[in-house]
Amino acid sequence: MKTLLLNRLPGTLLLVAVLSTESRNLALADEGMETAGGWRKYEANPVLGGSLGTCFDVALLREAGKYRMWFSWRPKQSVALVESTDGIHWGQPEIVLRPKQATDWEADINRPVVVRRSDGYHMWYTGQARSQSWIGYARSPDGRTWQRVSNKPVISPDVPWEKVAVMCPHVIWDEAAHLFRMWYSGGEQYEPDAIGYATSTDGLAWTKASANPVFKSNPDIPWEKHKVTACQVEKQEGWYLMFYIGFRDIDHAQIGIARSRDGISNWERLPANPVIRPGENKWDHDACYKPFAIFDGAKWLLWYNGRHGGVEQIGLAYHDGPGLGFK
Repeated sequence: MKTLLLNRLPGTLLLVAVLSTESRNLALADEGMETAGGWRKYEANPVLGGSLGTCFDVALLREAGKYRMWFSWRPKQSVALVESTDGIHWGQPEIVLRPKQATDWEADINRPVVVRRSDGYHMWYTGQARSQSWIGYARSPDGRTWQRVSNKPVISPDVPWEKVAVMCPHVIWDEAAHLFRMWYSGGEQYEPDAIGYATSTDGLAWTKASANPVFKSNPDIPWEKHKVTACQVEKQEGWYLMFYIGFRDIDHAQIGIARSRDGISNWERLPANPVIRPGENKWDHDACYKPFAIFDGAKWLLWYNGRHGGVEQIGLAYHDGPGLGFK
């Protein structure tokens, strides 16, 4: 905080406190503000959960006039699909990828991402067993019927910073480079620590960046000082936009945005961060996790999972217009 001395009247001085952007945001958070940077939560949140039990970590596509959401369904240890015309009211879930005990790394299936190309749908997902996590790969002609491409993980924790877990893949297809680009989280099993980057020509064999992890927590930013994880990355006007989770400690998380020209280095955090924050005594009281955003031509829709105690459900937030507040 900066303090300025200004002349007010002859013989008097006025002390004016000028807060930095970050300090202002922290002050607003302390005052109970649930969003920042032009975001607003859907007033009837959550949009998915309730009798379904814990629903978390989603991926979406908008196609043929509807939204398709693949979500992690904890009671079933599976990935399920739901569909909606407005992103708010969802149909009945259908399990589309189940655990596979025989492989010894997929006792629990969750945290998917889905890419659609002319050759069909591609899913990368997290497989968990024996207190460890790996990333697997499956393909589908319709987004409903999936076949694993391999019985082995396509990415495993095999370098020191990844510890025992790689999870939360987000993948985009770069048509110009004919390359899949993946951002994934690595580190601890309960909540990973940082974000890595890898590339592949076929979705099966991946090359990890030598600079990994490419996005780490900033110890000087209180709301994300503990960990950053579970990102979504999208291209927009020459930038890679990253929506990510920041943890102030292991149990409390909020959502921020950053951008980079190459998707690997020189990440610039949005001054308004965190943009999605817990609501006191509400369904997302303790944490706001795993964002997934889609721009519909007029506004951003961002789904995330909120936690209150031991219950996680899916909510929605909006932001009008394409610009998110970067200068």
